[in-house]
Amino acid sequence: MRPRPGTGARLRRFAEVGPRRRALILEAAFWLLVARVALLIVPFPRLARRIGDFVAPSDERVTRAWQGCSADDALVAEEIGWATVAAARHVPFKAVCLPQAMAARIMLRRRGVASVLHFGAAKGKEKAIDAHAWLDAAGVEVTGYPVAAQFAEIACFV
Repeated sequence: MRPRPGTGARLRRFAEVGPRRRALILEAAFWLLVARVALLIVPFPRLARRIGDFVAPSDERVTRAWQGCSADDALVAEEIGWATVAAARHVPFKAVCLPQAMAARIMLRRRGVASVLHFGAAKGKEKAIDAHAWLDAAGVEVTGYPVAAQFAEIACFV
């Protein structure tokens, strides 16, 4: 395993990515923080109403979510996925799959790109169950991929 680069090296890499990507990383870090705080203080049923419609994976709205998406939407989804994952590695709090999916979903929604937030569960090794969240949009795997084979998809937000 490679040692983590120091603060100076991280700042240099951040400066090298260009202004548009820097702005995306900063936006992603902000929404990751908002998602993390919301998950800590807002009861999930109330939060769920803000995320979208909670449906079964077989619901037609899941497949319909990508109809009408353009190649530009796919590029936006790829960029937002990259920025969200990059920001999650460097924020000073734990930004796991659900906050990442929530942050990217907000960023996509602000740009008019439809997305589907998936929830899966598996029999846990240390806990009764393990859960995972992943997001896709415009045919792009945005966050939470690859999804381990043991996770069964149980619900989605559209």
